[in-house]
Amino acid sequence: MLAFILRRLLATIPVLVLVAVVVFAILRLSPGDPAVIMAGDGATPERIDQIRQVMGLDQPLLKQFFLWAGRLVQGDIGTSLMSGVPVRQLISQRLEPSLSLALLTLVFTLVVAIPLGILAAWRQGRLLDRIVMGFSVLGFSVPVFVTGYLLIWAFAIELDWFKIQGYTPLSGGFWPFLHRLILPSLALSTIYVALIARITRTSVIEVMGEDFIRTARAKGLGETGVLLGHALRNAAVPIATVVGVGIALLISGVVVTESVFNIPGLGRLVVEAVLARDYPVIQGLTLFFAFVYVFINLVVDCAYTLFDPRIRY
Repeated sequence: MLAFILRRLLATIPVLVLVAVVVFAILRLSPGDPAVIMAGDGATPERIDQIRQVMGLDQPLLKQFFLWAGRLVQGDIGTSLMSGVPVRQLISQRLEPSLSLALLTLVFTLVVAIPLGILAAWRQGRLLDRIVMGFSVLGFSVPVFVTGYLLIWAFAIELDWFKIQGYTPLSGGFWPFLHRLILPSLALSTIYVALIARITRTSVIEVMGEDFIRTARAKGLGETGVLLGHALRNAAVPIATVVGVGIALLISGVVVTESVFNIPGLGRLVVEAVLARDYPVIQGLTLFFAFVYVFINLVVDCAYTLFDPRIRY
């Protein structure tokens, strides 16, 4: 196991290097000049050239990349062009809202999606199964921002149960903290619940046709014991896989959800940095998200042995 983890950690290095190269090239080759944005509408060409020299944008692209990569190897992600604050500090300041939203969404998703998938598999072809599958199609079809605005209209404007926008840190009290995140988590979890419920249903249906399920029933084991003790455990590997893959949906959904609900997290920081053409912030956030995604996949791979003893690394 330790050798496998070390190999996977070493394999992340070329992945992150490739991500860094691609993001750097896309940002530098796309239209627009951050120096013009910083200088303002009434700036003279001389002032714009001066800003470009200070920012290093007048250097050849290859030299710009190696200068940035050299600082990156030393642990320096960069400094925001607009605020002058180190990117590492910006990420640490915005990490709590995004992490809280992602964790709450993940917990809500697993609590809701897995039981729904099991029930749909148990009642295959019946009304409950059709309702769950209809919800899955609807969850995939409706964008996150549409769901968010519908929830705001229904529960914040019409019923006045929740505040529309903003974020309260955990230090401000658990209930105010949770109250602010309920609507964003519901909006973000719709696609995720639909994905995991569908995969859970399919995996459980496949397992229910195996011989050991028939043997468990012949031994007099109840339906609940068969579903939870035998079927779900043997169907857990595909479910764990799709949970890891769904992290990509979660990361992209955080950007949209935080913009809709005005949550000052990493997703909102991404939007602000893209609009301002803040190269160091965009590059730092992209590398951070790539590392998180690779780390989650590593955790999921290691968890396979807990669900299936036959898997060895």
